[in-house]
Amino acid sequence: MKKKFSTKWKSSKQPRKQRKYRARAPLHIRQKLMAAHLSKQLREKYKTRSLPVRKGDKVRVMRGNFRGKEGKIEEVSLKRLKVRIEGITITKKDGSKAPVWFDPSNLQIVELNLDDKERLKAIERKKAKGKEEKAKEKNAVEKKKAKTKEDKEQAKKSGSKKQETKSKKQGGK
Repeated sequence: MKKKFSTKWKSSKQPRKQRKYRARAPLHIRQKLMAAHLSKQLREKYKTRSLPVRKGDKVRVMRGNFRGKEGKIEEVSLKRLKVRIEGITITKKDGSKAPVWFDPSNLQIVELNLDDKERLKAIERKKAKGKEEKAKEKNAVEKKKAKTKEDKEQAKKSGSKKQETKSKKQGGK
């Protein structure tokens, strides 16, 4: 029997494979797919671009018919990979109200729900990880610059040596 979810899969241009990946993803990966971008103020404060949404977060709708509306997250559905926002409903033909489900990629987190201490720890870990990656990237750039300087200097030296050997050869004939 074949596995339901492939751990080896990286990416594909084919939408059918992307849909299959999302549909068959286990919970720990689904949780990562439920991330939304942070507002500019939160981005500066927490030094990260996005975080997984949680019940109680205040979000702003960035795409669709409800663009610009804000509200608290009422429910997070990992099964649907969607979230429901308080106060945003549609009116059906029969007059009843129905909740609207949003994809987290179309939302922006305006205010975080920090009731959970574990979430604070996760944010701190992510902040520290971001700093480490930036430091590594900076070191790599500096090493690359130093290496290119050395290569240029060696090229100049070897170029002057080649000219000397050419002049010696011509002078000896």
